[in-house]
Amino acid sequence: TSTLEKLPPVSVHAPEFVRNVIGEIVAGRGDKLPVSQIPVDGTWPSGTSAWEKRNLALEIPVWDAELCIYCGKCPFVCPHSAIRSKVFPEALVKDAPSTFKHVLVKGKEFQKDEHISYQVAPEDCTGCGLCVEICPAVDKKNPSRKALNMAPQPPLREQERENWDFFLTLPEYDREQLRFNTLKGAMIAQPLFEASGACVGCGETPYIRLATQLFGDRMLIANATGCSSIYGGNLPTTPYTTNKEGRGPTWNNSLFEDTAEFGLGFRLSIDRQAATASHLMTGLKNQIGEQLVQDILNADQTTEPGIFRQRERLEEVKKCIKGINSEDARNLESVIDALAKKSVWIFGGDGWAYDIGSSGLDHVIASGRNVNILVMDTEVYSNTGGQMSKSTPMGAIAKFASSGKPIAKKDLAMIAISYGHVYVAQVAFGAKDVRTLKAFQEAESYDGPSLIIAYSPCIAHGIDLSFNLRQQNLAVDSGHWPLFRYDPRLKEQGKNPLQLDSKEPTLPLKDFIKTETRFNMLFRFAPEEAERLLQQAQENAIKRFNYYKQLAAISFSEK
Repeated sequence: TSTLEKLPPVSVHAPEFVRNVIGEIVAGRGDKLPVSQIPVDGTWPSGTSAWEKRNLALEIPVWDAELCIYCGKCPFVCPHSAIRSKVFPEALVKDAPSTFKHVLVKGKEFQKDEHISYQVAPEDCTGCGLCVEICPAVDKKNPSRKALNMAPQPPLREQERENWDFFLTLPEYDREQLRFNTLKGAMIAQPLFEASGACVGCGETPYIRLATQLFGDRMLIANATGCSSIYGGNLPTTPYTTNKEGRGPTWNNSLFEDTAEFGLGFRLSIDRQAATASHLMTGLKNQIGEQLVQDILNADQTTEPGIFRQRERLEEVKKCIKGINSEDARNLESVIDALAKKSVWIFGGDGWAYDIGSSGLDHVIASGRNVNILVMDTEVYSNTGGQMSKSTPMGAIAKFASSGKPIAKKDLAMIAISYGHVYVAQVAFGAKDVRTLKAFQEAESYDGPSLIIAYSPCIAHGIDLSFNLRQQNLAVDSGHWPLFRYDPRLKEQGKNPLQLDSKEPTLPLKDFIKTETRFNMLFRFAPEEAERLLQQAQENAIKRFNYYKQLAAISFSEK
């Protein structure tokens, strides 16, 4: 007698494999699938998380185009890539749904007839509200109204689903024309990490999404086991996806204890393939064309246009060597793509970087090779249930530290800085967004090892992650999490390589820790010990900041 019909686990418009295999697993019927439906080589399609449409949010953000200042902050903080921006010619929206919002975009970097839209995926949004919190555009007549405002999802679902589907049909903006050094420009780039199964308001995923927007079409990722490997590659669906050219991150998972070495292996193998390709191409330069070979071997790939030109040249060579009947030509075909820039990244949490995989991480940064390491620091073993790590701060309660951790957290950044040749940044996307963007760009452009330590609020802290951004600001302002960048290239310019991105602590540490259960639990059953550890932690925070401040003040001028 029911009038309700159960919806299919994935859309009827999904690809056949997603409907017939992934959809059945999502529905809990995977054990009934015949082996014949599983790919024999184990290959699994990417970009499948976007088909799940979990509909978790009770409320979703609604965009007010008239108030918007197009700053790009909302997609920057979104943990699930559920709100995005695109810039496009106005003519492309003539057949748009009547409720699709867009407005003329301002900025000298855009054409006069181009419009911008900020669109929400209503069924992918988790309703965390971070985009509304970060929005700086406020109605002067009604301060409670912003350019983004939360509204109930059910009445908006059908309308915004249609708008989202139309939004996806609009072309991506030419990456060669984007200003990646601005938040507005970078956030127009397509994210290649979307709709993951991470927690509502997750503090890790915005860093991953940012990396894929900047470098995703050429990324190779070695991912340590942990939260980022679960929401990053937990079958049956994966949030990593590709652009229209079929390019996207190559994602791999390895064990806790060898992820850094695993990622270094990517770099070594790519460099070896590139050297082999260079040798083979040089030997075939008479058939290929000497000028073309020289252009490829001497290509500047430090910019998006430079990378695209190199890919075009390599395509030209591929066409040429098809007609060359030799073993060298066939061998060159197998390695030629290594001559286009590849960006190697190693992802993991503090349990990996500070503890179980720390010796491997140290080995990799000591190698001097061009790898980028992203440590999403939750200051605890989040995925396995909240055990203490060497990153856990003094006074915090965790498993194996039930009376509060008695010693200070390990200063991983200073260990890396001591080498002198490692790019190091300590960032918090909710506290300093532009500095975070700059750190990622500087790290990737550095021809050597880079280490980004990213503050990542977590439910294991005993907080509501709708306050994610507030917690980051409190951590920075209290001195718990100082922000800085260490760029070895500045020494060559006679400048100090260490730059502080946060000011001296303006809040007592207690103002931060009293907002998190991991700290204030100790005050409930052991107040005297909690006060002792708090006092020590306060002294440590001040000493640590002053130490970094002194280092940043050292003159590197030859005069």
